[in-house]
Amino acid sequence: MKTFCGRANPTTGTMEWLEEDENYDYHQEIARSRYADMLHDKDRNVKYYQGIRAAVSRVKQRGEKAIVLDIGTGTGLLSMMAASAGADFCYAIEVFKPMANAAVKIVEKNGFRDKIKVINKHSTEVTVGPDGDMQCRANILVTELFDTELIGEGALPTYEHAHKYLVQEGCEAVPHRATVYVQLVESKRMWSWNKLFPVHVEAEDGEKIIVSPSEMENCPGVPSVCDIQLNQMPSCDFTILSDVVTMFSVDFSKPVRSASTSYRVQLEPVKSGKAQIVLSWWDIDMDPSGMINCTMAPYWVKSTSAFQWRDHWMQCVYFLPNEEPVLQGEKVYLTACRDEYSVWYALQKARAEEENKAAVRVESPVCRCQAHLLWNRPRFGQLNDQNRTRQYIKSLMKVLKTDSVCLCISDGSLLPVLAHYLGAEQVQCFFLFFLSLRFSLVFLFFKANNLEDKIKIIEARPELLTSSHLEDKKISVLVGEPFFTTSLLPWHNLYFWYARTAVTSHLTSNVTVLPQSASLHMMIVEFQDLWRIRSPCGTCEGFDVQTMDDMIKNSLNFRESKEAEPHPLWEYPCKSLSDPQEVLTFDFRKTVPQHSLSTEGSVNLLRKGKSHGAVLWMEYHLAADISVSTGLLQISNEKGNCEWNPHCKQAVYFFSSVIESETLSDIPSAVTYAINFNTKTGDIAMDFKL
Repeated sequence: MKTFCGRANPTTGTMEWLEEDENYDYHQEIARSRYADMLHDKDRNVKYYQGIRAAVSRVKQRGEKAIVLDIGTGTGLLSMMAASAGADFCYAIEVFKPMANAAVKIVEKNGFRDKIKVINKHSTEVTVGPDGDMQCRANILVTELFDTELIGEGALPTYEHAHKYLVQEGCEAVPHRATVYVQLVESKRMWSWNKLFPVHVEAEDGEKIIVSPSEMENCPGVPSVCDIQLNQMPSCDFTILSDVVTMFSVDFSKPVRSASTSYRVQLEPVKSGKAQIVLSWWDIDMDPSGMINCTMAPYWVKSTSAFQWRDHWMQCVYFLPNEEPVLQGEKVYLTACRDEYSVWYALQKARAEEENKAAVRVESPVCRCQAHLLWNRPRFGQLNDQNRTRQYIKSLMKVLKTDSVCLCISDGSLLPVLAHYLGAEQVQCFFLFFLSLRFSLVFLFFKANNLEDKIKIIEARPELLTSSHLEDKKISVLVGEPFFTTSLLPWHNLYFWYARTAVTSHLTSNVTVLPQSASLHMMIVEFQDLWRIRSPCGTCEGFDVQTMDDMIKNSLNFRESKEAEPHPLWEYPCKSLSDPQEVLTFDFRKTVPQHSLSTEGSVNLLRKGKSHGAVLWMEYHLAADISVSTGLLQISNEKGNCEWNPHCKQAVYFFSSVIESETLSDIPSAVTYAINFNTKTGDIAMDFKL
């Protein structure tokens, strides 16, 4: 059966109705799941197995039957560990039906059909009793319900319910406890993901400074955690201001409360500086003694010999509402507040009279300036990138004349302000907008810089632009970064080209378009670890999980295996096996052509290594000899290690050899490719052969 789905096309800007298979959502969820990453997490799996063995053993030593409740069983792995460790019976709960079906097959294939019952329900709907889903309450609770923030996937309410209705009092729990750790740091780089810094512009009539509105300066931001691979953050990019301290712990063997609460710790700064960021991670003890420990601690806290790469659990970056100066040795209080699903932080100066007071309750941050709702963290970083801004300033200086009439098409961009300042006050700037949220944010910006009567904001889609919008003027300079919040893949920002085509009748015959063109680039790479998220597992701790591999492969083949996916590659090290290659060009000086743009060829592999996939990115050619890259910045050494633009996600196309875990008999010397840009749909189709 087919169903019609509406979607806004990020490249063409049009609303489309697509005929989708009724199973499309299910296949997409499976294909994009992180199950493979979890099954490849050796450290996690070994520690869980050790903890489960120990828990079963403790129950048996008390002369009791070991009855296990496994919430969120996934493949059934933890239940099979329990059964093989001697548990008498396991109830494995999985709410996602396709996953529950796979778990039934995996359990059966591994010979545990009589020991494990898979229940396809949410744990809060499970019943206990002679006619219930479970015959009796369990005395061992096994779960893996955690995300990078620990509680973001609803672990606390799930545990709370389980203790009330599904497990015995004094039950064993694996993991036994979780502990959240924090460290206070100063980091211009990370702070640039949350606040907009002043922009200095050298104009003909002196230096101008673009400032952000006071609403943005004083805005506490949003409560959503910024989760990243902190192990890829070089130590030169942050200054440690405090020791690592324990913020709070949760004992999973006792009743858990999910109600909102707060915790407070006293910190003594080890260095003076600006407290801007709270770095946080957690560990789990699989047993009461803490001997079996699985930690997310970053590289400067634990030795690299114990380092385990994983993408399903990373580390957290929290932004304090405002930066606070701290002095070495002068005590401060750090307060963590949480609700059922998220955590946020505030810093207070320690004063003698406060020392015995109860913890301060801090309200969940709510964005008041709208920038944190419109821009993601990398976008803040991009706008704060001075080198990037300089390229735009240099380009604008080349193309602007005293009588220029300028139109900017981009989301929440500073380009109109730059154009105004660099045009010696005589540039007429129009700013095309078609979302009220964006409108109000940009208006705040113009007001803060006294430009609200100098730059006109047009609230209209490009195809609905009229001469009266432009006061009957023709546009001589069309500019865009281009950046649009709807873009996921690098080429989605080609929406600028479609918008440029839509406003053609309003442009002068000799219009200058900035950027004048764009190009799509490609390189073959070997990933250090990212390949694991797509690689089949086969067996995991001695259990056959091939059924899961087949299910993921089937869903990938439904569509995703022929598509690229976005990843911020500064977090995922890789080495280049080929030179970067330009594969397609897009000339913005002309309108979007009716015919498709396609190319095919081959790229030679210059280094030995496993060809995991191709990375693709866009480069924008602003003016003669001035370009900005959204991807590769440089290949930093002979080994081919790559440095990537940290403010953009690059497109990764995994080769079928990764997805199917093929071992190539010959090391390929080249990769052939065919790439087609469909100008009607804005989609890029690609195919690679080793």
